[in-house]
Amino acid sequence: MTRRTNPRAEQLRKLLLQISALSLLPFSAIPALASRPDSVPDWVRAAAQQKIPAYSPQTNAVVLLEDTTYTVAPDGSATEHVRSVVKILRPQGRDEGRIAVPFDKDTKILSMHVWSIGPDGHEYALKDNEQVEFGYPGQGNLFMDLKIRAAEAPGRDPGGVVAYEYEQRTHPYLTEKTWLFQSELPRLNQSFTLELPPGFTHGTVWAHSRELPPIDLEHQRWRWEMKDVPPIDLDQVELRPSEYSLEGRMTVHYTGPTIPAPTEGTWQSIGEWYQTLSKDRLVATPEIAAKAKELAGNKTDFYDKTEAIAEFVQKQVRYFVIEMGIGGYQPHYAADIFRNRYGDCKDKATLLVSMLSTVGVHGALVMVDHRRGVVDPNAPSIFGDHMIAGIEVPKGYNSPKLRSVVTAKSGRRYLIFDPTWDKTAFGQLEHNLQGGYGVLMEGPDSQIIQFPVLSPDLNTIRRTAIFQLQPDGSLKGTVTEKRFGDLSEHRRDLYTSGDAKEQTQFLDRLLGQDFTTFTVSDFKVQNAEALNKDLTTSYSLTADRFGKPMGPLLMIRPRVLGSEHLYADRKERHNIPINLSETMQEQDDYTIELPLGYAVDEIPDPVKLDLGFASYESSSVVKDHTLRYTRTYTVREVTLPADRYPDVQKLSSVIAADEQNKAVLKKQ
Repeated sequence: MTRRTNPRAEQLRKLLLQISALSLLPFSAIPALASRPDSVPDWVRAAAQQKIPAYSPQTNAVVLLEDTTYTVAPDGSATEHVRSVVKILRPQGRDEGRIAVPFDKDTKILSMHVWSIGPDGHEYALKDNEQVEFGYPGQGNLFMDLKIRAAEAPGRDPGGVVAYEYEQRTHPYLTEKTWLFQSELPRLNQSFTLELPPGFTHGTVWAHSRELPPIDLEHQRWRWEMKDVPPIDLDQVELRPSEYSLEGRMTVHYTGPTIPAPTEGTWQSIGEWYQTLSKDRLVATPEIAAKAKELAGNKTDFYDKTEAIAEFVQKQVRYFVIEMGIGGYQPHYAADIFRNRYGDCKDKATLLVSMLSTVGVHGALVMVDHRRGVVDPNAPSIFGDHMIAGIEVPKGYNSPKLRSVVTAKSGRRYLIFDPTWDKTAFGQLEHNLQGGYGVLMEGPDSQIIQFPVLSPDLNTIRRTAIFQLQPDGSLKGTVTEKRFGDLSEHRRDLYTSGDAKEQTQFLDRLLGQDFTTFTVSDFKVQNAEALNKDLTTSYSLTADRFGKPMGPLLMIRPRVLGSEHLYADRKERHNIPINLSETMQEQDDYTIELPLGYAVDEIPDPVKLDLGFASYESSSVVKDHTLRYTRTYTVREVTLPADRYPDVQKLSSVIAADEQNKAVLKKQ
């Protein structure tokens, strides 16, 4: 699902290159490239001649030079001038030779040039007619007015150098500019220059990096320079966070006498700015009020009436993105969203707040990023890609169903709810937002808020089964599985939207991880659409050759089915936080009736490990000619510092060993 509140955000250029690498952009339409000798500018040659440090053999490319100059005019418009030089080190780095610059009616490209130096030293310069322009590739539920100017440089092979320069005029919707100075590639030399008109002032905030003082170039010009910035290398790193939650960035906020509504580097000013965009969009019409009152009915309980309205927006308003110009930030009118029954994340949040207002419930928009850690509480900016809602809880009201509640500085409590995430029960919050931050958009009371990490018992798997083991090693029995919370999301979607073939194939793949041959019958599903009830599946199972005969012995696995894959490699983890994804609890309870003539000769030792952030325990017990296996796996935290990785590896090995432990039966 695509969630974007700001398609002009700095990370878009990286997204375009990723899409091009998947061949979704028509780079094949770029004309054959011409070459002209001695056509590469001196600044490109100088960058190309730099000595490159020794990098990891897995480094695909290195940024030799990246310079950005951002010039603000008195009327608030701005011109951005960018120069970049990249050297390709491996065949996997060839995509760095594909240049893609986004633009629209408010961000005109004034000029764009592309050069390259092949591995053999041959120089190339692209002509204007060797560049192409095309629209952003809408992908099912996404339409944007964005366009792309693109070029594919020749000689983009290992040892080759690709350079480009462009100048773009913009009309920023707010007075901030973000400089991303760190990525998956190492960077040798880079700078950001800010040029402001007389009378303008500026300030900076830094995320995931120490603050760097600027060089004062005088006459309202400042430059920040960096050298040898290391890459964010998450390749083959298990349990990794989003790279955007690690990459260093600086956001410049500026203001001047001609700027009517500047953002001043505070969360409050960002909230006040956004209120000017959204306030009139939240106005409810008589039709909206009538529908809200119909849904609330005679309900007087706060949870009951807000749940009915929230679930309407969550389930009956289709997610579809139409973003034109400022529509990347500004929601559509609630009346239009209600009438059309579709909208993007900020539209759905807007309609929810509007509908609630007609039944006496106050709500506010909350700007977030769907990747935990991207929104930095110490770096106020609109660097985010998603919008949800905060629903004010009446003073003194409490309910165990309200699980994702935060308290603002004013003392007001808000239930944080995402109407876009259509498989999360009302009262809860999807796992990727838990523990992260968002901006509560309440005008002068706007502030950064941290979302709670929910209890493991709100995200659960409960498996129970009774089996009969036959002397030939075959296994028969019935299985019941109950899921609640985000752990049920994929399966709820499968059992409400997937066809019978997809559902059968999924179960076959799942059981194929634990059994060689098997058959399933009497499969049933309950509560697939009831998000506040356990998703329950049950079926009868027959598995051949489950037990492994070895003369008079029969080897079986007490942990019959259901693997918990906690992947942890043996690599060193340098300052990369550990992303455990979600709090959860998984419980298995399996009873195996033993075949006549066999007795248990050996069972696995019990396991008990508690590391604070997670615990795991299991036991195998023999009683009345049955073998009973139980286990509980609990995760209590979503992120850990890098130095806890040895503990994660220990947990991973304990789980893996327990899942493969065998019990030995002996023929009497």
